Amino acid sequence: MKFFVSACAPLVAALLLAAAPLHQAGAADNAHAKARTAKASTAKAAKQSKDAKAKAAKAKAGTVKKTVAAAAAAKSIDYAGEQVNFAEWKAVRDFADEVAVKHGFDRIEMEATMRQVRFVESAVQLVKPAPPGKPKNWQAYSERFIEPIRINAGVRFWNENAEALARAEATYGVPAEILVGIIGVETVYGRDTGRFRVLDTLTTLAFAYPEAPNQAARAAFFRGELENALLLARHEKIDPFSLLGSFAGAVGLPQFMPGNILKYGVDFDGDGHIDLRGSTGDAIGSVANFLVQHGWNPRDKAPAVIQVSVAPSRAWEPLLERGLSATLRNEELVAAGVTPDVPLGERLYGLVDLQNGAEPTEYWAASDNFFAITKYNRSYFYAMSVLDLGRAVREARADILL
Repeated sequence: MKFFVSACAPLVAALLLAAAPLHQAGAADNAHAKARTAKASTAKAAKQSKDAKAKAAKAKAGTVKKTVAAAAAAKSIDYAGEQVNFAEWKAVRDFADEVAVKHGFDRIEMEATMRQVRFVESAVQLVKPAPPGKPKNWQAYSERFIEPIRINAGVRFWNENAEALARAEATYGVPAEILVGIIGVETVYGRDTGRFRVLDTLTTLAFAYPEAPNQAARAAFFRGELENALLLARHEKIDPFSLLGSFAGAVGLPQFMPGNILKYGVDFDGDGHIDLRGSTGDAIGSVANFLVQHGWNPRDKAPAVIQVSVAPSRAWEPLLERGLSATLRNEELVAAGVTPDVPLGERLYGLVDLQNGAEPTEYWAASDNFFAITKYNRSYFYAMSVLDLGRAVREARADILL
């Protein structure tokens, strides 16, 4: 046995010596493995740190986004109304009692609503008439509406809503360009629909209308529109304070007063709701319906206005006082010294003047369709801008399609 060990010793030693590089290599591998593990751990830690930073950045971005959204929401209203507690005003309490009884509103809810309403001084200032003395200027007025931004927006609106416009024209007989013209003049196709809370402005103007010769009549009008706004909100199942509009309470793409939404609003997109704020289809159909209900003649395909010249005798001046309607025959106009640029035909006309400040006044013979537009806004300037913008959009669209 001893001999065996002694004899084997050189072999064992040789084997151990031979194994030494393998052991060292294993140790090196282990060292490398440990290094890789350490490196992987470091990388993992770095990734975790990076992920944590990304998560923190995302959270921060979310916070910033919420802050920006909150700021945007705050800026979505054009005023900082004053809390005056309208519910304590006797006239407001009487109004709330009357509306509650007349329409079945809960009296406590009505009072709670009136307590949330704010007084809007800017609305009071904006309804005051412009100071006298500044001459009317049709060209300056027109340039505000017949300009590239509005025309290009009108082309996009027409292209995006071509089906609804064609359907409205077929249903009501109002040309698409008239509908495009009105919505463009009113809100630049929904860009500027107003950011006043309608309940605030209507309540303010109903119960704090500024002193004026027509104060009583105007205040009564706004009380009626406040009532209509409450009815509209209930009918459409929306928060009445979500209704935003102009300083006078007009709502949506076509700027309908609440009463006109109830009377002339059309569910033209067929979703069961009349939404002039979010549905271009409803806006288009409602404008067409309004015009027909106010005298638009769908059978009259001739131009709504024809330019005329007037005689120096000024015998035609009394014809300007005939009001917003077409009551004059061609013979009457000619006898008073009105000469049309083209033959007028057999329909009735009204004489319209468009003052140009120091420049010569323009005169036009206008049909019932022109005066139907003035029922939307009682202004010759307004109605003529609608015609001009609609025509400009139609022509620009035709040029693109060629």
